[in-house]
Amino acid sequence: MIVAENVHKSFGDSHILKGISTVFEKGKTNLIIGQSGSGKTVFLKSLLGLFTPEEGSISYDGKIYLNLQKDDQRKLRQKMGMVFQGSALFDSMTVEENVMFPLKMFSNKSRAEMKERVDFVLNRVNLVDAHHKYPSEISGGMQKRVAIARAIVNKPKYLFCDEPNSGLDPNTAMVIDNLIKEITEEYNITTVINTHDMNSVMEIGEKIVFLKNGYKEWEGTKHEIFKTDNEAVTNFVYSSELFKKVRQMYLEERA
Repeated sequence: MIVAENVHKSFGDSHILKGISTVFEKGKTNLIIGQSGSGKTVFLKSLLGLFTPEEGSISYDGKIYLNLQKDDQRKLRQKMGMVFQGSALFDSMTVEENVMFPLKMFSNKSRAEMKERVDFVLNRVNLVDAHHKYPSEISGGMQKRVAIARAIVNKPKYLFCDEPNSGLDPNTAMVIDNLIKEITEEYNITTVINTHDMNSVMEIGEKIVFLKNGYKEWEGTKHEIFKTDNEAVTNFVYSSELFKKVRQMYLEERA
C-alpha cells in the first residue's frame, strides 16, 4: 500500500502538486489520469522517489520514504518495478539480456539462477521464443511485454507504469492492460498506472485518481466514474461521443 498525504511539489515559481492525499491499495490497479499539465507525471515521479515533495509525505506499507536512512531508501527503491512510456529497452541487448539487467544490478544470483528467473517471467508475459531477439526485431506490443517482464523480474512490491499503452493499437493495448492487471493480482503488487487511455480506465480502473491543475479533483472506481456529477471529470472522460453513449447506457441500465 502507498499512502500520499498532503503532497506539495514546486519547481521554481511553479506549484505543480497542491496538497494531494490518496491511498493506492495492494493487489489493485490504481490509475492516475488527467490532462497534460495536470501534475500526473510529477506525482508519479514523486511516488517513485525521483522528486522530493516540499510538504507532505509518501509512505510505503507504513514506512515514510523521507524518514528512512539513505541505505534503506535504496533498498526500498529496489522493490519498485517501472514500465516506461517508450519501453526504454536497451537496443544493443537481446530480450533476455534486457530482462536480466536488473538481476545483475541488484541481486547476488548465479548466472543459472538469473537465467531461470528470466525464463520464468518471459513465459509469464507469453514471450517464450524471443530470448535472443533484439528490440528492433519485435513488435511494439512485444516490447511492452519485455518491459513488464523486466519490471517484475526482481519480484517488486510496487509496480509503476507510465503510459504503458502509448503507441499501441486498441487490441494490443487491451492485452497489455489485462496482463498488468493479472500480474498485479497474482503477485499482490501495489500497481500505479499513469494513463490518458480511457479504455484502460473502463477496463482495469479499480481505483482512479483524477488530477486537475495540481489538485486531486476526484477519485473513485471505474463504476463510480459513470455516476459522478463532477463536471471536470465528465468533461475529461466523456469528451468523445463514444463514452457519452457508454455512460448513458450505463445509467439507463441502472435506472
